[in-house]
Amino acid sequence: MDKQELVEHARQIRKHILKQVYTAQSGHPGGSLSATDLVTALYFQEMDITEANVNSIDRDRFVLSKGHASPLLYAVLCEKGLLDERELLTFRKINSRLQGHPNMKYVAGVDMSTGSLGQGISAAVGMALGNKLAQNHHRVYALLGDGECQEGEVWEAAMAAAQYQLDNLCVIVDHNRLQIDGEVAKVMNVDSLEEKFRAFHFHVLTVDGHAMDEILSALSKARENKGRPTAIIANTVKGKGVSFMENQAGWHGTAPNKEQYEQAIKELGGEA
Repeated sequence: MDKQELVEHARQIRKHILKQVYTAQSGHPGGSLSATDLVTALYFQEMDITEANVNSIDRDRFVLSKGHASPLLYAVLCEKGLLDERELLTFRKINSRLQGHPNMKYVAGVDMSTGSLGQGISAAVGMALGNKLAQNHHRVYALLGDGECQEGEVWEAAMAAAQYQLDNLCVIVDHNRLQIDGEVAKVMNVDSLEEKFRAFHFHVLTVDGHAMDEILSALSKARENKGRPTAIIANTVKGKGVSFMENQAGWHGTAPNKEQYEQAIKELGGEA
C-alpha cells in the first residue's frame, strides 16, 4: 500500500472517531486523533491481521494499552472491514459491544481488554513471551500514552521485556505531551522517554508520529532488530487533524457539540 492510501485511511479513521464521540456525547477524541497515523500504519501496512485470520492466534497482535482511546481502535477495525460502520453509532450505549474501554470478549480484533493504565504493556509482554515459548513468530505491538508512562507497572513490564529478550515486542509511545490534567511535564515529568527506555535495554527509535514514511521506516527497523525489544517514541499532536482540538488538553475526554462536530468533519474533507 502506498503512502497516499495510508494517509487517506487515516483521514477516514479520524472521521469515524469523531462520529463515535459526537454521537455518544462521550469519549476521548484528543488521544485517539494523535495516535491515528501510528495505528493506521500498523493495521494497513505492518500487521498481518485480516478478516480471515482475525480469530486466529497465528497473526500479529495489537494491544491498546491506553484503552480510553477505544474510538481509534473501533474506527480502525471499521476501516479495515472488521466492524460494520453502523455499529460505530452504538459507541458507549447500554448493551453495545463498543464500550468506552475495549473488551476482547465482545469484539473480534480487540486483542486485550484494557483501561487501567499500565496493564496493557504487561499483557503485551506476556503475549510476546508466550509466542517465544510456543515458537510462534508473529509480533506483538503495544500503544502507550506518555502520561501512562507515569505508571510504575510500565517499567516493571519493560524490565521483563528486556530480561526475556523479547525482540518480537514493539512498544509505541504516543508522545503528545498532554494528559487529562494538563501538560505531562507539569503533572509528572516522564522525559526523556528515549533515555529511560534505553536504560531498560530497549532498542529505541524516535519519529514524527504524523509522518507516515518515518513511522513505516521505524516499524521496519523494529522488525529487523534482534535480541531486545523496541520502543518507538512518536512525537505527536493531541487532537491532530482538527484545528481547534490540536494541542488542547481540554479535548482529552470532551465531546464536540453539533457546530464543532460539523466544523471538524469539514476540516477532514467530509460532510457531517
